[in-house]
Amino acid sequence: MYLIPLILFLLISPPTYAVCPVCTIAVGAGLGIFRALGIDDTISGLWIGGLIMSMSFWMSEWLSKKLPNFKYSLLTSYISMFLLTIVPLNIAKIIGHPENQIWGIDKIMFGTIFGMIAFVIGYLIDQRIRQKNNGKVLMYYQKVILPVSALLISSGIMYAVVKLIYHG
Repeated sequence: MYLIPLILFLLISPPTYAVCPVCTIAVGAGLGIFRALGIDDTISGLWIGGLIMSMSFWMSEWLSKKLPNFKYSLLTSYISMFLLTIVPLNIAKIIGHPENQIWGIDKIMFGTIFGMIAFVIGYLIDQRIRQKNNGKVLMYYQKVILPVSALLISSGIMYAVVKLIYHG
């Protein structure tokens, strides 16, 4: 009920492209597919973390345009998106189960943290490539490919770690 005004506000806002919409859709689709297939929550968490960072970059750019003198747009965006994602998961009891942990940390939270890191690494690699090439990309859809690839690689690594821990 309370999310309806936020959703309407975001839908009628002009588009921003800190991380392109295709990337955010790819991250969201990946999350939905993994959950539907019963993939381990650590891997689903990776995609949740990627989605949080993608939405944070979008919101930060939007805030920077609306409030140009506001220095903390990225931090504000990150905290907002993190809370808007994690609090409902906690309320719905999707996170916090004592038997759904890896190394004493909730699997979704563990994956979320690593997913945020992976997404930022992919984003920073994109930025570094652009910086070295006078703002030009090396390949079409680089802004999408690098963060999503970082999440895919991290998913493979996390799959191997989880399999090793739980299945020897």
